[in-house]
Amino acid sequence: MSILLEAPTTADYKNPMNIEKSDLPKIEHAPQTLRDIVQERMRTAIIEGHFAPGERLVERPLCDQLGVSRTVIRETIRYLEAEGLVEIIPNRGPIVALLDWDQAEQIYDIRKQLEGSAAAVCAQCYGGDFAAQLREALATLNASMNDSEWIGVMRATTRFYEVIFYEAGHAIAWDIVQRLNGRISRLRVLTLSAKDRPKPGFSHMTAIYDAILSRDAQAAQAAVQAHILDASAIAQRFLRKETTKVENDG
Repeated sequence: MSILLEAPTTADYKNPMNIEKSDLPKIEHAPQTLRDIVQERMRTAIIEGHFAPGERLVERPLCDQLGVSRTVIRETIRYLEAEGLVEIIPNRGPIVALLDWDQAEQIYDIRKQLEGSAAAVCAQCYGGDFAAQLREALATLNASMNDSEWIGVMRATTRFYEVIFYEAGHAIAWDIVQRLNGRISRLRVLTLSAKDRPKPGFSHMTAIYDAILSRDAQAAQAAVQAHILDASAIAQRFLRKETTKVENDG
């Protein structure tokens, strides 16, 4: 005679330690890989001017300085090339991408459209804890102005705009800005270091903040455009001066 066995159900299993069942804890920050660390260090070095525009990026010295393999360096160079920070020159190899006004002007035009639109929409529709998030982002930016390195200012500025774009629902526009972020950051370092800036960058950011929280869409867009026009004028003077210098040296 055969015996028919029924499959056990979840109720048949006992919890010997009487542990209350709960969801697994979410991993908030995935650990960085070696490649991620090298990419971030190289990216920061280029943005802050450790490597000059046009300077060759030679694999062997980079391997020795960073203590990594040639494979990691090659992957990093490909990543930085995609971000517009590195150029591959035939018969010469990778160099730090040159900055010129034609490219910079296009970047500023894109920023003016996307950032101005996001600020205007945000002023009209923001809610929830947005005001607190933007206030925190502005405070972080203000604190970073005293840093000896520019990378803190870059990150704080990026966070300030990220809060605005996402509250406006402009996630795709933010993705476009992020793809240009390496080149935007290089231009920011140029303009932030200028001594003859008519209005400090942080004053512009405060004007954007005030206009958005006042729900004045027109003023928010105008504040963004004033900020970008100021920065672009400084970048234009610097880059044209550098272009003239290169031509004379050549």
